[in-house]
Amino acid sequence: MDLVIVESPTKAKALRGFLGRGYRVLASMGHIRDLPPKQLGVDVEHNFRPTYHQRKGAGKVIKRLREAAAQASSITLATDPDREGEAIAWHVAQTLRKELKDKPVMRATFHEITPQAVQAALSAPGQLDVDLVNAQQARRVLDRLVGYQVSPVLWKAIKSRKGLSAGRVQTVALRLVVERDREIEAFVPQEYWTLEAELSKVDDERHFRARLVRVGPGYKDKPDLKTEADAHAVIEALEGADYRVLKVKRQRRSRRPYPPYTTSTLQQDAANRLGWGADKTMRVAQQLYEGVDLPDEGTVGLITYMRTDSTHVAEAAQQEAREVIARFWGQEYLPERPPHYKTRAKVAQEAHEAIRPTSSQRTSRDMREHLTPEQAKLYELIWRRFIASQMKPAVYNVTTVDVACARDGQDLPYLFRATGRELIFEGFLKAYEVEAQKPGEEEGAADQVLPPLSDGEPLVLHGLFPEQHFTKPPPHFTEASLVKELEKLGIGRPSTYAGIIRTLVQREYVTRERKSLLATELGFVVCDFLVEQFPDLFAVGFTAQMEEDLDRIARGERAWVEVVGKFYGPFSTAVTHAQGAALSQTVTVPGERKSEAVPTGETCPECGGAVVVREGKYGRFRACANFPKCKWSAPLVVGQCPECGSDLVERKGKRGVFWGCSRYPECRYIQEPVDEGKNAEHHPD
Repeated sequence: MDLVIVESPTKAKALRGFLGRGYRVLASMGHIRDLPPKQLGVDVEHNFRPTYHQRKGAGKVIKRLREAAAQASSITLATDPDREGEAIAWHVAQTLRKELKDKPVMRATFHEITPQAVQAALSAPGQLDVDLVNAQQARRVLDRLVGYQVSPVLWKAIKSRKGLSAGRVQTVALRLVVERDREIEAFVPQEYWTLEAELSKVDDERHFRARLVRVGPGYKDKPDLKTEADAHAVIEALEGADYRVLKVKRQRRSRRPYPPYTTSTLQQDAANRLGWGADKTMRVAQQLYEGVDLPDEGTVGLITYMRTDSTHVAEAAQQEAREVIARFWGQEYLPERPPHYKTRAKVAQEAHEAIRPTSSQRTSRDMREHLTPEQAKLYELIWRRFIASQMKPAVYNVTTVDVACARDGQDLPYLFRATGRELIFEGFLKAYEVEAQKPGEEEGAADQVLPPLSDGEPLVLHGLFPEQHFTKPPPHFTEASLVKELEKLGIGRPSTYAGIIRTLVQREYVTRERKSLLATELGFVVCDFLVEQFPDLFAVGFTAQMEEDLDRIARGERAWVEVVGKFYGPFSTAVTHAQGAALSQTVTVPGERKSEAVPTGETCPECGGAVVVREGKYGRFRACANFPKCKWSAPLVVGQCPECGSDLVERKGKRGVFWGCSRYPECRYIQEPVDEGKNAEHHPD
């Protein structure tokens, strides 16, 4: 029997349904080996040799894999098609060296869990890609060196807080949030004014507006109306002026569809359209990728691999999408040739295809009854985005009208502009709704219905309307915009975005406020200290360069030991210097103080002392004031459970503070839970 090893039970279940009796499919449950949890695990004196340990709880899995490998005629490692998946496969092969000796060991990769894709991969297997393994190993070693040598420096500097950590990419992401928050705080709004003219044709009731867009001889300059006085000076200069159409420009413009999703664009769209965090998006996407049970088909993956920065689409998938488009919307919505999209990521390397449905024939409407509400929402986003990406552009008629003014036959140095836009062909908008395009700075009063106008036509003025405005600061980062910025800068990779944000929130360096990510006082202090002590390490450019070096390792262009060695020399010097700085100063977090014990008026049932409310790691609780002599404690009761009548108590979990029934798990009532994305699982390992 041939043994196929994947990383998750759901994936294993799907493959068993495809492969039949000749195969045995087992799951490694993610990584079975890793660096030790409480030691550095990297020998810096001997080429940064990592020491791998069996992961906690992996013993039973390894025993089962060994028994199966010993009985198998061949072994195929079929973990995910990225660096992480390659590393999982390599660790399995290393752990089962004895059992795999003298047996064919193959590597199969597929980007969708469908019978056709799996059978094709198993019929033409390859070998483990050592370069990919080395790239992942280099990343793991670099992150371990930074985390285990910089974090203790933080502990010495900020003694009032426990659980602090520093990370090679995590800290740079924090720096982006901190610097954006400071930019907003330091922002000084600048006043400016706009001026619009309300106009119409002669003897026409239809009014339209045109905005002042140019001033001066030849209309060469932009208006600079900084105060109300500036605006009224123009109004006075225009008193008694006549208005006419100077020029009408009509254009047909196309709006191309968006490319199919990559990891970052999926996370951004799910955040904007569904209000989901990156963690939740990836958790639900993992479920769709690994498969759901469908009638007459068994367990089938509904989407392709969801950790990718490529926008490439297989030709067969494009052809199937074209058949669906023709059936639902007609041939007129099909472009002459299937479109191709340029990947925008600085270095696309994770998977070879965009995120798309494994079959476009499985429409979002047809799949609803087989999916959970969350799965259905995400699948609909992915299906519609992919179908739209294969459709014709939307087409608009855009009319731009320049309006001149004159007095006594002499032109005045003021030019107004109005624009109108009319959708004449929906194209991809039939399948995928998008926000209206923002008008350019000089388009004037935009997106209105304009009457038929011609050059030189006189116009009637119905009023001049000045309006005050103030410049606005850049917006706070959201999860979506932070992921977009990380991708733009070349920092992190598709498999890391959700984990970066999760860590920042769990460490209390940032907090979620509505959709925004805001740096906490602790986040400011940690960022400032780390950037001051490690200016090169936590520079955006340095981190992006390191990502490129890791990509070169993956392509076989550089040796991983060389890359890590070049990094470690200056890094170890900086750590030594920072250790001295941490010992010579005490860094405090503004506003931080110990929580005060608040009397409740109750009596301790064990010693008769007063009962007070204290705050601990898991939220507020009742305790004896005589602690530590008396160690009695109890949950803080905040009300009565509306479902079973028991006490409703305050608790604090990974999601934050919530109220839950004291009879949990018999009664699972909770009140005011926080964002689900904060507690979402990311990956089987």
